[in-house]
Amino acid sequence: MKLDFIPLASLSVSRANMRHGKRPPDVGDILPSVRARGVLVPVLVRAGGACGTFEIVAGRRRFHAALAVAAERPDDADAAMLPCAILDDSDDAAAVEASLIENLARLDPDEVAQWETFVRLTREGRTHADIAATFGLADSVVRRVLALGNLLPRLRSLYRQGDIDTATIRHLTLATKRQQQAWLALLDDTQSHAPTGERLKAWLLGGAAIPVEHALFDVEASGLAVTEDLFKNACLFADADAFWTAQNAAVAARADAYRAAEWHEVVTLGPDTPFQSWEHEKCAKRKSGRVYVDVRRTGEVVFHEGYITRREAKRLRDGETDAAPVAVPRPETSKPLRAYLDLHRHAAVRAVLTAHSGAALRLMLAHAVCGSTLWSVRREPQATPNEAVAESVETSAGETAFDSKRRAVLDVLGLDADCPSVVGAYGVRDLPALFLRLAELPDGVVLDILAVVIGETLAAGDPVIAALGLHLGIDMADWWQADDAFLGLVRDKSTLAALVAEVAGKTIADANHGAAGKVLRSILGDHLSGSNGRSRVTRWVPRWMRFPASRYAEAAPEHVAADAPNAETARLAA
Repeated sequence: MKLDFIPLASLSVSRANMRHGKRPPDVGDILPSVRARGVLVPVLVRAGGACGTFEIVAGRRRFHAALAVAAERPDDADAAMLPCAILDDSDDAAAVEASLIENLARLDPDEVAQWETFVRLTREGRTHADIAATFGLADSVVRRVLALGNLLPRLRSLYRQGDIDTATIRHLTLATKRQQQAWLALLDDTQSHAPTGERLKAWLLGGAAIPVEHALFDVEASGLAVTEDLFKNACLFADADAFWTAQNAAVAARADAYRAAEWHEVVTLGPDTPFQSWEHEKCAKRKSGRVYVDVRRTGEVVFHEGYITRREAKRLRDGETDAAPVAVPRPETSKPLRAYLDLHRHAAVRAVLTAHSGAALRLMLAHAVCGSTLWSVRREPQATPNEAVAESVETSAGETAFDSKRRAVLDVLGLDADCPSVVGAYGVRDLPALFLRLAELPDGVVLDILAVVIGETLAAGDPVIAALGLHLGIDMADWWQADDAFLGLVRDKSTLAALVAEVAGKTIADANHGAAGKVLRSILGDHLSGSNGRSRVTRWVPRWMRFPASRYAEAAPEHVAADAPNAETARLAA
């Protein structure tokens, strides 16, 4: 076998080719690649009957794609040539075998292999559009494959080995790194079962996975948190209970609108009693047609206007117009009466509640944990795309101590100690039960629970952190010490020089004036660890992390320092 470039005019498809056919093949998937890079894999050919001609044994689609490109570029001499692997003289059987082997061996690469290839290309400077053009793929497909890079390496390895199916790996792109680790722990535990498929999506979101498009209310105005998988295939509500609270209110409003429009009746069907079209027939509004509201577990709500049951329709067709109308069970109280009762009970309860601060405290705590129609509380996700920062925080003294307290609170409330948070562990429907549970606990235990819940819902970077740090007299040296993650994040050389002066002294800082950042970081690390013969400096905390925080350079941009209103915060705290 030898390799050579052969003019397209001298080539034809052999009848021994396993894909031989009169109709030209569809080459839409490979045509963009051939336009961009030409035919990279030689086609298999053998000598034809006429002198100087060749028959294509394998590579019919590449041949037709090359013909299409040559027709588009009549003046391009290179486009009129095709790379070929010329077989030695053989009979038809040998040619068929070669064609079969070549086609059977052409397996599509798995997504992990594609990801590895695409990552190498992006590191070489290729854009998503470049990769899409080269491989004849849609730009969204390239982005979806590259999204696998946000998964833990072990998850990609398991997916590649076939131990995780495609649906599960795509749902895992919804997960944070911590959730991915928790899922792997379940996978490794022989006594547990790691959720897969749709169950995994529910596990990640704390309930049924509900698409945003099913909402009857204004999602943006509602303030409800939504999450999107990295493939951009699904946008879902992060809190199913909060969704149902808003959705049920929207359903009730639509039902009231139908009643105001004088429909005979509005029937709301729950997820367990779906609307069965074969049991109903269309009926006009003026003939007592009803509106059936079909509320489904997926969050979707369908309004079926103008229907009655088949039995009622049969009676109408049989002329039983004088018969007594079908009795429709009506509520014992009307809507205005229910409002009257609810408001008076509400007024009495809150009047008495003002004299029972302990009950109010417990109810406020239950609201913070469960949420309600009027309360929306979210926990601080502690999210960061930098894995080194995430690991530094997760293993810090502060996070370790807080996690210990959280586990104790979860145990008191009868929850799994491995639950990621107290907030959200109960749903809105559990609010009364949680309040009654808290009512049984002594004040000291309730205050311990409150401290953990407030800690979980305290926003990182909020100015209130500075106020709390000053009020509580926190010395960060008790909770933090410099690590590689911190040193690696300080990039500005003038700032590094200021840190060296603060840690090692002005003499050493002056001696290393103009040194590279790597050298300055090394000096800092040696003094903070006491290595390489340098005196160890303990309990050092950079100015940004102290309470109150301050800058190293007065002219530094605002974002360089920790919090701008430190002087005012300090004055108020004093």
